[in-house]
Order: sequence, then structure tokens, then C-alpha cells
Amino acid sequence: MLVAGCLWNGSHNTSFALENPTQRASGAIAEFSGPTMGTRFTIKIFNPPNFEQDVRLEVDALLRRVNDLMSTYLKNSEISRFNRSESTDWFTVSKETVEVVSFAQRVSELTGGAFDITVGPLVNLWSFGPAERTQSLPDDKVISSILSEIGYQKLSVRKEPPALKKSLATLEIDLSSIAKGYAVDEVVKLLNTMGAENVFVEIGGEVGTSGNKEGQPWQVGIQVPDVRNEAVLLAQPLNTKAAFDQAMATSGDYRNFFEVEGVRYSHTIDPRTGKPIDHGLASVSVLGPSCMEADAWATALSVLGEGKGNQLAEEQGLSTLSVQRQQDTYLYVGTGLLADHAKELAKANASKEQNPESELQSQAVKDQQSSVPVIILTAVAFGAIVAGMAVGVMFGRRAISGSCGGLANRQDADGNTTCALCSNPSDACKELRDRMGQDQATESQQSPENHNGNS
Repeated sequence: MLVAGCLWNGSHNTSFALENPTQRASGAIAEFSGPTMGTRFTIKIFNPPNFEQDVRLEVDALLRRVNDLMSTYLKNSEISRFNRSESTDWFTVSKETVEVVSFAQRVSELTGGAFDITVGPLVNLWSFGPAERTQSLPDDKVISSILSEIGYQKLSVRKEPPALKKSLATLEIDLSSIAKGYAVDEVVKLLNTMGAENVFVEIGGEVGTSGNKEGQPWQVGIQVPDVRNEAVLLAQPLNTKAAFDQAMATSGDYRNFFEVEGVRYSHTIDPRTGKPIDHGLASVSVLGPSCMEADAWATALSVLGEGKGNQLAEEQGLSTLSVQRQQDTYLYVGTGLLADHAKELAKANASKEQNPESELQSQAVKDQQSSVPVIILTAVAFGAIVAGMAVGVMFGRRAISGSCGGLANRQDADGNTTCALCSNPSDACKELRDRMGQDQATESQQSPENHNGNS
């Protein structure tokens, strides 16, 4: 997975609200984020111009349009209407949808169907789509039946006038494995047309960039493919002399899955078998000229696996980093611009395996050294708090009462537990928290989700 955000020189990390263009200063980074497609987007702009329009509203409007066209979670989206249609005639769609479907079909052909946007019914069958999530193993006969009703060969694309056509009335398509990347590209283009040259756009871990930060490239971190370990494998600079205006996307099997009797089933479905992938490839990161391309290829190579995937990446001139599980460690293989990174990671792994004790000792020393200032700071802070409380008791002649739900709560004459922090009964604090939780739940239910398909 890509680290959501960029790594930059701390001296340039000046964030401010874009609603206040008069406050912009040279060397500043404007940043804003929000929900979209069932995930979140983050935008960073170095040396932002004086936007004539409200840039937030423009970005939100663009992302809503992409969602309205390509989401399978919205019943009235363009894709949902096409999926419901039982006609085998040409179905008029937007030029944006045709652009995305056309590239998806190209990747499908090059991978022999390992990437296939008609895989939606299988995604639902395995409890990873918008349908009810049963997390139960489907019957092989049901899988075979669905396999006979899917296939990119059953879908046709026409650019002028833009339209889609299915040869089977029940055929459905799912653009979740490519739509986020397309949206990233479109936001980058939008910001460029609005006068912002140096931008970093991230949606759910997929990243697109243009320009730089005062001559320094934007950087994106690739994480270890393990939910228990958020360490960064490497920080890859984008927009270097070797390749300009780059994007990066990562596909992995380690975050979205379920287990049955100790067997893990990944959300990445192989359209050729109708089942989740079961090879040892944990993640694939792809560096490319557009995020749409990187997004689609990351999914396709994840399905193909390390051997066939890297071979195809070499043939197509792709820059990739594959991380494969190997007992208690990882095997790294890279192509193109990421090949040297893979070699460096492999050397570091070999060094750790040869000197495991020194590695543990070194880490122990680092942990001990890093804990000393924390202990000192904690002791000083605790002492200050105790001293402050003591002064309050001595001069205010008040008993000490704790925060809401704390150990030192006290009751008033009516039997309510009061809170020295907010001066309100703890019951009211609880009511407020419950109300906030209900509001968040309602908001979550109302916001459309665009699952990442078989990415």
C-alpha cells in the first residue's frame, strides 16, 4: 500500500485554508482532504496561485461526477444503469466512461483476462462487493455458472459516439479497480488548468503528481504489506529527470480478506478461475505516466503473480516493485526504474538474516534511547499537573474531581456525577458522545462506497 501523503522538507510544511488566498506565501504547501469513493482524498499544492474559483468546490464537483458515472454503489450511476439494462444494443455513455473502459479492455487483452472489469458478479459472490457480505464459501457449481456469464470478450466499446455494448444481457461491469486512478489523474489536470503547477493528489493510496516542491521531487512511501507493521519499505521520488509527472498505485491482498477454518481468502479475485488469488505475492506497486494505468496494472499483476507478472511487466516496459511472502521474510523483485530498489531491499534482508542478533541488539539500544526523553517528559508533565491540582485545592478550597468517567468523579446534590474538565454531568457527556456516534453512523450509511474491486 502507498503511504497516504508525501514526504517533504519540514521547512516547507506550511498548511493553511485555501479559502484565504491573501494569506498565501512563497514556499508554502496548501493542503485539504475529504471523503470520496468510500475512502478519502488528500491534495497538497506547493506555492498555490490565487485561485479565481473555489478550488475545494471544483475538486468536489469533479469527484462527484466520476462517482456518478462509475460507482457500482450508486443505483443511478451510469455504470449501474448499464448493468441493469438487458439490451444488447449500443448503450450511450459518457466519453469519460469510454476512456476508462477502453484502457481496461486493453489490459484485459494483454493479460489474457487476468484483469477483467466484468468480474463484478464474482466479487459479490465472494462477499467483497456492494451485495450482502456473508463471508461464506460459494459452491463450485455457482462459480462455474457465473464464469460462463462474464468475460471481457462479451463487452464492446465505441468511442464515437461514446457507447458500450454487451453480447450477453446479464453482463455487468465494475470499474472499481481503475476508477480511483482515473479520478486522481483528472484532479491533477483540473488543478493544473486552475494555475497550480506543483500538486500532489492521493485517493485511497493511489497517487498522482505534477511539478515539485522548490526543486525537490514529491515522494511517496511504499509500506510493508502487513497490517501489523506500518513500516515504510522505501520512499520513491516522483517527477525526476528519469521520468516526469509520474503516478503510483499499489495493489495488495493483506488488508481486505476473510478467513474460514484458518484459510485466508483475499478480495483480489482471479477472473479466470472465479476464486481469490492464492499465490504468495503480497503486493505490487506500479510507477507510470498516469494513475489510471498504474492502478489497472497493479491489479492485473497482482492476479498474475510474481513470475508471470514480472515477465509481463518487463515486456510492457513497466516500472514495478513486487513483494512476495517467503516464510518469515519477503522476496523483492523490481522492473524498470524500481529494479534497483528491489536489489537494495534484498541486500538489506540478507544482511538481517546473517546478523539477526546484532539487528535485535541494535533495535533494543534504539528503543532504550528513544524511551529516555519520553520518560523524562512524562515525569515533568505529571509533576506539573499534580502541582497545579495542589495549588487549586489550597487556594480554591475545592475538592479534586476527575474528568468525565475518571476515577475521582464526585456527585452533586442531585446525585449527578460532575466533571471538573467540562463542568457537566458525565451523563450529558455520554449522551453527547452517543449522539455524535449516531450522526457518524448515519453519515457513513448515506455516503456511497466505491469498493476497489479486484485491486
